[in-house]
Amino acid sequence: MSAPGGAGVTADRKAWRGRAVEEDAERAAAEAPDERAVLRLRTRSRRLLGDLLRPHRRLLGGAVALLLLQNAAGMAGPFLVMLIIDRGIPPLAGHGDAGLLLLLGTAFLAAALTEYATKRGFLLLSARIGQAVLFDLRQRVYDTFQRLSVGFHERYTSGRMVARLTSDMDSIAELFDGGIDDLVLAGLSVLSVTGILLWLDVPLALVTLLSFPFLLLISRWFARASSLAYRRSREAVALLIVWFGESLGGIRAVHAFRREPRNQQIFAGINDDNRRATLHAYRLIAIYSPTIKLIGNVTVAVLLTYGGWQVMHGRAEVGVLAAFLLYLRRFFEPMQELSQFYNALQSATAALEKLAAVLDEKPSVPEPERPRALPAGRPPGRVELSGIEFAYRPGKVVLPELSVEIAAGQTVALVGATGAGKSTIAKLAARFYDPTTGAVRLDGVDLRELADAQLRRAVVMVTQENHIFSGTIADNIRFGRPDAGDEEVRAAAATIGADEFIRRLPDGYDTDVHKRGGRLSAGQRQLVAFARAFLADPAVLILDEATSALDVPSERLVQRALRTILADRTALVIAHRLSTVEIADRVLVLHEGRVVEDGPPSSLIHAGGRYAALHQQWRESLI
Repeated sequence: MSAPGGAGVTADRKAWRGRAVEEDAERAAAEAPDERAVLRLRTRSRRLLGDLLRPHRRLLGGAVALLLLQNAAGMAGPFLVMLIIDRGIPPLAGHGDAGLLLLLGTAFLAAALTEYATKRGFLLLSARIGQAVLFDLRQRVYDTFQRLSVGFHERYTSGRMVARLTSDMDSIAELFDGGIDDLVLAGLSVLSVTGILLWLDVPLALVTLLSFPFLLLISRWFARASSLAYRRSREAVALLIVWFGESLGGIRAVHAFRREPRNQQIFAGINDDNRRATLHAYRLIAIYSPTIKLIGNVTVAVLLTYGGWQVMHGRAEVGVLAAFLLYLRRFFEPMQELSQFYNALQSATAALEKLAAVLDEKPSVPEPERPRALPAGRPPGRVELSGIEFAYRPGKVVLPELSVEIAAGQTVALVGATGAGKSTIAKLAARFYDPTTGAVRLDGVDLRELADAQLRRAVVMVTQENHIFSGTIADNIRFGRPDAGDEEVRAAAATIGADEFIRRLPDGYDTDVHKRGGRLSAGQRQLVAFARAFLADPAVLILDEATSALDVPSERLVQRALRTILADRTALVIAHRLSTVEIADRVLVLHEGRVVEDGPPSSLIHAGGRYAALHQQWRESLI
């Protein structure tokens, strides 16, 4: 019997999982690998790896040289054993040569020490290269996440970003930490052992090499099967991290609505997907590794039988047979370990493909190749929206056609029902998005022609939930202008009206606000955000629902701060509370993405239109 609500939980899990995998363009290839799509993924990840390794060419050359020396030293051992048995031991050779025996024994010791030294050197060098590559890759991914447009972050969950910087990085680190030498040495062993065996004894070599086609077949099967298995395993791990992050990010809502049992069931399903994906990968190893060992043991049995018969009839020497057995051991042991390394290789390959996909993402609002400068010599802040049409998705037009001009220094309030397009206009004015058609201009310059650094200095947005970073209050205010001194920070807070409450805190401006400003009230967080914006001193300030979550006392504090911060600068104010709108010089009433009323607040009230009705409803709500 299924648990109560089991079908609902399954539906929830499928719906959430569906939304999560839509964020990852590579998921389609992982679920049903189209050959061309997989080829593109692999080409992209190899190009990224080559780009990361290019600065370390000299170190890579040194690592390759060490591996070649290690392989040569390892191959010398069985050959020296053959010479010791056939030439240096009197009962077998028929005569003794103590000098030769001592020389061969010393050579064997030298080969063992050389193999030790080169392996140690390679591990140290590969670790240095690996950490340098990971450092560079983390820097690139973090930089890319910061540069990508707001639209990307609105559809890409933070949990998936964390998975890219943690789980996927760990997979690549595991590859560099150990196993690369096994892979390269296995390849070198195939070539070296084949050549040496054919040189020592062709008939024995041909019998031994009969196992190679079986090795190639099982290895090729394992490579194909594990490639898909580990790509699915990486996706399952990423989904775990995403769900875990989203659940904890909304922990207050989880507790408020008692979602813990249902969330636990959903997590159990996702966790089970991960378990099954990982178990499938290990089943493949459970087939591959014992099969390699079986092929090796069968080869040794055939070699002992045929080689022994050859020795009995004087067609081969005992030392040659011993060398064959030792060479086979050196060949098959790395092949067995290769299955464990292939686990890390496939996991790292899948992770690298996903990271390459992130790094290939292009900002939807790219910087101009030849940026223009804002004109000087006149009051800054004139904003024009000319012939704007915008849609978040094809066919879903939010702003069908909009043309508005806002004079420098003017405070304009945007009002209207939810979904009228107010926040969309604010995002276009801040260039979080680019319009589908038309242009947004600042002082006559299209925002698409402005360098991002200049645009961010000129236009600042303050939202209802301005992010407060962990750290001190001073650090959070200084976020608006990182080079500001302590006195400038205090002056900005005092001007806004935040200085009084800040000084009452235990450590004043050095008070740690805790995670997301949890130590501050909503009104205090908003005042800190205003002080940050005031310190930045932009030409255009955009306030998106900046007072909607405040109580009345907090709102009055913020209203006083607003009058200060809006003085002598252009402002776009979005507010449902019309107390905020009253300080505006001009009101734009929006309906379905169009401006239906435009004028000073008092004029619109007397006109008896939509704004007058909204104003009347707001006044009645105060009674």
